[in-house]
Amino acid sequence: MRIIYNFILALIFMISFLMNKEKFKLLYMIRKALTILLVALTFMVSCNKRTIQYPETRKADQKDVYFGVEVVDPYRWLEDDKSAETENWVKAQNQVTFDYLSRIPYREKIKERLTQLWNFETMQTPVKKAGKLYFLKNDGLQNQDVLYMQNTPDGEPVVLLDPNKLSEDGTVALGAFEVSNDGKYLAYEISKGGSDWQEILVKNIETGEELPDNIKWVKFSKISWYKDGFFYSRYDEPASGEELSGVNKFHKVFYHKIGTLSQDDKLIYNNQEFPLRNYSAQVSNDEKYLFIYETQSTNGNNLYVKNLNKDDNFVKLTTGFNYDYTVLDHVDDNLFVITNYNAPKYKLVRINVNTLDVGNWIDIIPEKKDVLSSCELAGGKVIASYMCDAYSKLETYDFKGNFLSEIKLPATGSVNQINGTNDDNTAFYSFRSFTAPSTVFMYDLAELSSKIFFEPKLDFDTENYETKQVFFTSKDGTKIPMFIIHKKGLELNGKNPTQLYAYGGFNVSQLPSFSVERLILLENGGVFALANIRGGGEYGENWHKAGVGLNKQNVFDDFIAASEYLINEGYTSPKKLSVRGGSNGGLLIGTVLNQRPDLYAVAFPEVGVMDMLRFHLFTIGWAWVDEYGSSKDSIQFENLYNYSPLHNISDRIDYPAVMVITADHDDRVVPAHSFKYIATLQEKYTGNNPVLIRIQTKAGHSAGKPTSMKIEEAADRWAFAFYNMNVEPIYAE
Repeated sequence: MRIIYNFILALIFMISFLMNKEKFKLLYMIRKALTILLVALTFMVSCNKRTIQYPETRKADQKDVYFGVEVVDPYRWLEDDKSAETENWVKAQNQVTFDYLSRIPYREKIKERLTQLWNFETMQTPVKKAGKLYFLKNDGLQNQDVLYMQNTPDGEPVVLLDPNKLSEDGTVALGAFEVSNDGKYLAYEISKGGSDWQEILVKNIETGEELPDNIKWVKFSKISWYKDGFFYSRYDEPASGEELSGVNKFHKVFYHKIGTLSQDDKLIYNNQEFPLRNYSAQVSNDEKYLFIYETQSTNGNNLYVKNLNKDDNFVKLTTGFNYDYTVLDHVDDNLFVITNYNAPKYKLVRINVNTLDVGNWIDIIPEKKDVLSSCELAGGKVIASYMCDAYSKLETYDFKGNFLSEIKLPATGSVNQINGTNDDNTAFYSFRSFTAPSTVFMYDLAELSSKIFFEPKLDFDTENYETKQVFFTSKDGTKIPMFIIHKKGLELNGKNPTQLYAYGGFNVSQLPSFSVERLILLENGGVFALANIRGGGEYGENWHKAGVGLNKQNVFDDFIAASEYLINEGYTSPKKLSVRGGSNGGLLIGTVLNQRPDLYAVAFPEVGVMDMLRFHLFTIGWAWVDEYGSSKDSIQFENLYNYSPLHNISDRIDYPAVMVITADHDDRVVPAHSFKYIATLQEKYTGNNPVLIRIQTKAGHSAGKPTSMKIEEAADRWAFAFYNMNVEPIYAE
């Protein structure tokens, strides 16, 4: 190809000497066009699947029989994340993937632009303890957020803890933190390499001294201060080699006293009869009551209470795991509890500790049309956050449930955190939208008025973009909401590069949120769409249950209908539509690729649950059985087997370009799901599109990922998407 190009180029220049200037200009334009064509053809050939040599993945003769159905599992050996063979396979896959990505000519330009966009200051909602404010802040490009302390709202913040100093590459992240009620100590969690495993450390706030206290093997835990120590939850130390994949069993609540060894911590609560139950502890703000939450899945919990001022036993307030209960605090021995008991859209109830029978519970804020997503007791009032068609509304009530005022929000968006205390008239909340990062507001409970406490300054003109909400019809006639964001004046000609995102599970609501990396798509004339499909909590527990277990196909039908809407309305076309989802959303993407691959040009199934027959055998996967069902049950097995992404890959399907994304320290959805999925896809797919896997090292499910790593991953994602949608970004040379 290069020889032919050089011959044509030489011929053009020879002729140009014999021609006048106008004809020379024409020939120059032809030369330029040929150059562009050569680059494109060269890249197409170099990145075409026919020339991609995927690593050879050994197949084993592994078969299982489920209720008379034989299921092959030739890549089960990839479940062993510690084996040398798996490690070599990971290196080989990454080499192929990063070689492909490195040859996309505008990949580095996208990375440069992302770095520019990312570089602005952010702050999370402050929390007040012992008269001082504590909050996380990032100057823009710091790998991890830094914890600050501030004496007054208008005072100067000082650094209390900088996790960026805990590792050279930014892979040690700060998790939950709690300041003791007297303001003397900071207890905080750190995680390494993205793992769910946490260590709890303690710091003397006044002196800055790091204390020798160190607690390991903490997971799914609160930190709740009581006197000169705190309650927390942990597991026993896992067997060597099973740290990131072994089943998490026998969760326990302990009390740790400052200055003692963790092995001397006092066991507060556990249940040896039920190894697959989790427990977390919460102390009331005045340290009078201890609450224990007991869960056996991701849906519902039991609630126990103990008077710490007396030598009382725990009293069980609830029975079964059918409903959710969250204690805000108590006021004069009256517990304020958010629950969906007899209220699928949630309500706030008052429970007197002396008359705990459910017949004596009093509704403070009854169930409404909108979903009650959270409440905060502050300044003798209740701040209630509602979801209305998947966006936030804020309202204030007194303790009797009388409506006081609505807190006006700047736009259609979401309130992601409210912090306040009952003895303080000042509360804080954060608001964000699709085109605006989180702004922190200070709310005066006496005046019922808000003012800006912190506003980020983004070097991007978001006023040029608009957000709209539409409602489309799913397969069974259900109306589903979807947000669509794009540049004002967008022409609906079917040619716009588009990304559709959804989750659809575990009662998780997808509200408007800001993402720096989406700006890359928007400023390139693209469209971002977020579909609020069933399985989430946008319309309460009934919306969730409509996408659970045997109803799971509704989730996939909703997503497919969203895709068809975007295409039919002219926003995009199958050649310009990319789709993305993570975790349960990765399962979603893997499934719709098998069911409707014709709708998509590019797909990103990320950290997904891909093997629906064995997910319960790893780490915390057993807790998802209520959501998905289990292959141990004949009816549920048939349902799971019919949509499981891994088991429905076919050599007769023309798949779009696929880049699976996972991480080697993901101990939530173990990377074996993605490993087995891509090995099967590479084996069976015979088309021309690339089917690759990007395996991030020293990273986990998503939490704690350094900023530098986020930018690298986002650049790779958009480079892959633009190339395979045949879109040349504005940064391309």
